[in-house]
Amino acid sequence: MHDARLLLELGDEAVRRLARRGYQLDLVELQEMSSRRARAIGAVDELRAESKRAAAEVGRAAKSGAGSADVDALKERARELKDHIRSAEEEVDAAGSALRDRLLTIPNLPSDAAPDGDSDADAVEVRRVGDPPAFDFTPRDHVEIGEATGVLDLGRAAKLSGARFSIARGPGAVLERAIASFFLALHTGRHGYTEFSVPYLVTGPTMTGTGQLPKFEEDLFKTGTGDRDLYLIPTAEVPLTALHADEILEAETLPRAYTSWTPCFRSEAGSYGRDTRGILRLHQFSKVELVRICAAEESDSELETMLGHAETCLQELGLAYRVVRLAAGDMGFNARLTYDIEVWLPSQDTYREISSCSDCGTFQARRSGIRSKDAQGGRGQVATLNGSGLPIGRTMAAVLEQCQDAEGGVVVPEVLVPYTGFRRLRPDGTTE
Repeated sequence: MHDARLLLELGDEAVRRLARRGYQLDLVELQEMSSRRARAIGAVDELRAESKRAAAEVGRAAKSGAGSADVDALKERARELKDHIRSAEEEVDAAGSALRDRLLTIPNLPSDAAPDGDSDADAVEVRRVGDPPAFDFTPRDHVEIGEATGVLDLGRAAKLSGARFSIARGPGAVLERAIASFFLALHTGRHGYTEFSVPYLVTGPTMTGTGQLPKFEEDLFKTGTGDRDLYLIPTAEVPLTALHADEILEAETLPRAYTSWTPCFRSEAGSYGRDTRGILRLHQFSKVELVRICAAEESDSELETMLGHAETCLQELGLAYRVVRLAAGDMGFNARLTYDIEVWLPSQDTYREISSCSDCGTFQARRSGIRSKDAQGGRGQVATLNGSGLPIGRTMAAVLEQCQDAEGGVVVPEVLVPYTGFRRLRPDGTTE
């Protein structure tokens, strides 16, 4: 969440930067809302001072032996002031809530490093890594491979839960688990992340702090549990970032690097008709998430670090991919700068997103109340970053497609063999 004073100080610069992502900031409205809150606070302060003076007058009158009528009049005035204070405090709360609700809808200011534009066509390619595999046969897509070998059962998934769900069977389930285990071992062992097992249901304030609410409520699955509502997490970014909500972190303990393998739940309300075939866009999928918390001034370098960690996953698997920098108008609500990693899918003859790595600057930390202090007690701001490292389903799809062979089987990437126990998925669904 933004600080209203900082937005107003930036003025036209804030308007310019938000316009790059298609958001029109109304400075006049923001100034009026901020002024209303300031006036309300001022009125409360004045009334409290007057109430204090009135209480003192009552005491002096009683001690001086003033008539009971005079004392009663002063007491009545004191009571009236307390009533006025309560009303004024209600106005402070109302003005503060209105301003906060307004600020919660304003997206993060994009970095000037993000290119102009509002679609994936405006992204700037940074690099390509690995050569897309060349086949001497027509490559099949992951759905054909998965159903032919029996490792994917989308039909029964639809019977159980409807569209956009999947089932992995036998060696397919083993391969999913192997991918996740490899990613976790890589990030905790080589990259220095601490692994967490986190709740999959979180509160509304948790979702608000990390920026999913109120903007993306239609994309969330909500469940009632007696006297409270909880939300299924759309990504482990939410609980991992919110671990330190309303906390002050010791500056010398930064950066913090966290990872978790969780299911993710998304209604995909805004993606009707997109990627309806296969396992690229599901209501439930699993993902290994990366979160970093650092000093605000270090977020640029931390983003490059985290991006490298996500890329290493694909490099170790031997999968061809590219990295692009997203346009300002195509980034997520919380991000100031985002890199997408896109993996090659032979069946589509193109690169498709497999990871987004985002620098959120101080945006989520402000919303969640995360701060830092140094050894001398000085307070500082922290930045949060998040990235997929990586989603299991999309990685599996890329493995099935890039590693397929002419006989209809799939050669398992060497780094996964210790986790799968097999080196090849045969066309009949058995392994070797």
